[in-house]
Amino acid sequence: MQARAGEPVEYGLTLGDHHQPMNELIGKSIQLEFIGKIHCQSCGRETKKSFSQGYCYPCFQSLAECDLCVMSPERCHHHLGTCRDNDFAERFCMQQHHVYLANTTALKVGITRHENLPTRWLDQGATQAMVIMNTTSRRAAGLVEHALKAHVSDRTSWQRMLKGPGDKIDLAEARDQLFGAITEELNALQQEHGITAMQPVFDGKPFEFNFPVEAYPEKVKSHNLDKTPLLEGTLMGIKAQYLILDTAVINLRKYSAYQVSLSWRD
Repeated sequence: MQARAGEPVEYGLTLGDHHQPMNELIGKSIQLEFIGKIHCQSCGRETKKSFSQGYCYPCFQSLAECDLCVMSPERCHHHLGTCRDNDFAERFCMQQHHVYLANTTALKVGITRHENLPTRWLDQGATQAMVIMNTTSRRAAGLVEHALKAHVSDRTSWQRMLKGPGDKIDLAEARDQLFGAITEELNALQQEHGITAMQPVFDGKPFEFNFPVEAYPEKVKSHNLDKTPLLEGTLMGIKAQYLILDTAVINLRKYSAYQVSLSWRD
């Protein structure tokens, strides 16, 4: 599901050759059905199970984008000469990255490539976000994030995120407190990797996002298409990569490689 910053955030879902704007379906009764086939989003082969949100097992085992360091960037091993795909590393990892703070109903730290903003924040359901550091590579950003994780989570509580927008956070104040807490670690990292590899941002612009949600659920119940192929209900809103129905919520990112059908009525 594609997301674009707007007032509110605008969503679209591509099904085959058809692109469906999703905001216009809010308030309508929809049916989302898994029709039984999963195709790897890399090689296209049919697979019985999706790995790493859309890959067959051979691609999951061999592709650089499925390597352990994608989830743990501080463990990047490109500099050791053991990367699965050097071309991928040069295009995606050895590029400018940002360390950011976001409010996903609680403060979190994360990293992303420059061209992924603000999509990364929208995919996480952030109502506020701000860049706090520029780095020259994914590994450098991951090392800073790893230091910050001792003081702030790098995870989003998706159940809490889907219950409401949460309270506002002073991200600039949080940034200053966190930089104060990792002064020694940051100095050591800059001495090892070069001061230009990790540059704090003190004049970063805070962004705010409003998601198209008419009503949040009191209790968050997640729907599993593998167990129950058909999901029906009234679409109450969309946040992050979740459709919020009056019957359940569903994370569409999880089913990226699944063939599904979508229908609706007023």
